[in-house]
Amino acid sequence: MSAILVYRSLAEVPENFGPTVAAIGNFDGLHCGHRAIVGGAVEEARRLGLTALAVTFNPHPEHLLHPAREPRIIAPIEDRIRLFATTGVDAVLVVPFDAKLAHMSPLAFARDILAARLRVRSLHEGHNFRFGHRAAAGVTELIEMGKQFGWTVTIHTFIRVHNMEVSSSAVRDLIAQGDVRRARWMLGRAFSICSTQVRGRGVGTRLLVPTINLAPYNGLLPAYGVYITRLHIAGRTFQAVTNVGDRPTFEGVGFGVETHILNFEPIETGDSAPLELEFLHRLRGEIAFPSPQALKDQILRDVVRAKRYFRLLALQR
Repeated sequence: MSAILVYRSLAEVPENFGPTVAAIGNFDGLHCGHRAIVGGAVEEARRLGLTALAVTFNPHPEHLLHPAREPRIIAPIEDRIRLFATTGVDAVLVVPFDAKLAHMSPLAFARDILAARLRVRSLHEGHNFRFGHRAAAGVTELIEMGKQFGWTVTIHTFIRVHNMEVSSSAVRDLIAQGDVRRARWMLGRAFSICSTQVRGRGVGTRLLVPTINLAPYNGLLPAYGVYITRLHIAGRTFQAVTNVGDRPTFEGVGFGVETHILNFEPIETGDSAPLELEFLHRLRGEIAFPSPQALKDQILRDVVRAKRYFRLLALQR
């Protein structure tokens, strides 16, 4: 993973930045389609000796424009930046999506931001890219403006994976249904969440038992159920089984994301230690068991299936 420059606003972009080859979009999840767009920009930038720039927005535009329709985010902004660092871009610009930006005309966006501030010489965009007040302009207008401001535009069509059209909304739908396997096909990697642990059953300042509970998380989570997962924490990677849901067998416990580590070894970690939890495969839906013993018996069966999954995964490498 290469180091990249990160600018949190246009004001942070240095004077005389660029010239650039840019890709602009929300890029939530940075799925296979997004990677093709950003990768195209990187390839052209290397060929021309220019700066490869990814421009994204935070928060999601729907947060301001249509709050009731704001989607759960696949990759919150810090995770998105981390993913951009794997694409080869030289810099990421995170533009705050506020009322001023929302009301900016397409021409002003092109003239003041793309041409004057970012010194864009080439753009790579998806075929459905829209910009400006009320999303009034698209790639056709972008091409026409390029004749005035001196850039070219490469339009990328949608990508299909296993006969499915890849999009952020499609990825969200699959994850919300618990179909993390097909979501992985679209993302080009396992869906994961980055957070910290929270004190609960089995969690302390020193992690001495093979259970960890995720701190409250506002991003997208898979449907309630039990999943084969992989946990990265304190420089270690553990095989795991994770329950997402209300844990109905225990009345009043409430919602949680609880991970049981299979190949556990004691490690030193604090509550604020960052962790990443990858969702690899859905085992079953969440069930209310008649007794804690019945739940324990099912967990043992889940563990057997998970260990078999990891054995097969190792054989495929």
